[in-house]
Amino acid sequence: MKKLSVLLILCLPGLLSCAQQSDEKSLFESMEANTQWPSYRGYFANGYMKNTSLPDSFNVESGFNVQWDIEIPGMGLSCPVIWDNNIFITTAISEEDKEGYLTGMYGDIAPVADSSEHEWVLYCINKEGGEIKWEKTLHQGIPSVRRHPKSSHANTSVATNGKQVVVFLGSEGLYCYDLKGQLLWERDFGLIMSAWNIVPSAEWEFSSSPFIHKDKVIIQADALNQAFVAVLDLETGETIWKQERDEISGWCTPNVYYDGNKARVVVNGYKHRGAFDLDSGEEVWSMSGGGDIPVPTPIVWKDLIYFNSAHGRQAPLMAVRNTAKGKILYPKQDSLNKKNIAWHYDRDGAYMTSVLVYDSLLYRMRWNGNLSCYSARTGEKYYSQTVHPGSFIASPVIAGNKIYLVAEDGMVYVLKTGKEYELLKEIPLGEVSLVTPGLVQDLIVFRTAGHLIAVGK
Repeated sequence: MKKLSVLLILCLPGLLSCAQQSDEKSLFESMEANTQWPSYRGYFANGYMKNTSLPDSFNVESGFNVQWDIEIPGMGLSCPVIWDNNIFITTAISEEDKEGYLTGMYGDIAPVADSSEHEWVLYCINKEGGEIKWEKTLHQGIPSVRRHPKSSHANTSVATNGKQVVVFLGSEGLYCYDLKGQLLWERDFGLIMSAWNIVPSAEWEFSSSPFIHKDKVIIQADALNQAFVAVLDLETGETIWKQERDEISGWCTPNVYYDGNKARVVVNGYKHRGAFDLDSGEEVWSMSGGGDIPVPTPIVWKDLIYFNSAHGRQAPLMAVRNTAKGKILYPKQDSLNKKNIAWHYDRDGAYMTSVLVYDSLLYRMRWNGNLSCYSARTGEKYYSQTVHPGSFIASPVIAGNKIYLVAEDGMVYVLKTGKEYELLKEIPLGEVSLVTPGLVQDLIVFRTAGHLIAVGK
């Protein structure tokens, strides 16, 4: 945040308008210059890393351009989080839950019939060599909520700022460690019943990852028995504010954007999509309607926030302005509220994956393998192409000018960025993969059903 401080000082001599714009501008500049991967899908969940030096290809079987490949016990869908030389992931280990992941596109809703004892573990792994630096047991017991066949009991990614590591396991607690593996504090929010509201017996486990912004931890929990968004003090774990939500079950991770110099907590949802003031918790704006099982994270780019979901009658893909205020009606294409919404499609959203914005282009990947590219500013669609008629639930990432898409069957599809579709490579990981990769400048880290694989020159 040193760059932010400099910008603010330069703006102080009577330049109020500059001060009002400096935070949102410096946020985007910091995204472009960032070299860490601190939480779910990286810095502010933006999903990209510029100025990388990754190889053009790799081969897991032969080891070509694979720096290391290690086994990870248990089951976990937490994305690799990388800070300096540390990689953090979680897993849930059970001697009896051996069904694995049921891949493919299907409509089954029954949870896995398992009630065995699990051990939730946080790993800190050496980025350079793949050795485990330390591991900590977060919790032991029978899971409070059963998992979906395409899920695990360790779905959430950690969040770190290079000093603390925060893990949110839903019903199994919220934990904060230092980089040496020392527990600093923990919180218990009780049962968070992550189940489908239409069929309550369809328990699908928790998957909303925590988010660290400066000295605060942001969490979102939309469940059958309770729904809230809360901001906690990072040093102590004490609640700064907590807002109850009129919301159905969802599996979204929160994010942060700026309106001038005001930081906002932004959340996806079905009955309550919107934003809160980061400091006070006061609601800034809200909207209801859209896909009724929300999963994707809101994504921030310059002065726009992108929302995306798909289930039920609507499958919205929309760009909301960072100046949005008040109660906003769900948009109709023939009467779009241009004051608050820049553009909107009623049927272009994706069920599982968050969108990706890079060099003024927005990429949206659907579960069925369809990739679409739009103008991030206007919403103009440039292409819509089926990469592969398979199943994709990992969100796309970009390294340099290449898009990496991971299919559930473990095939990695590498595409060129730009307004025209161009597939460059198809590379097998050799095992099922449902996880968004982690990125830094010299490494891309894939997580499969049983392995963590680091690819670099």
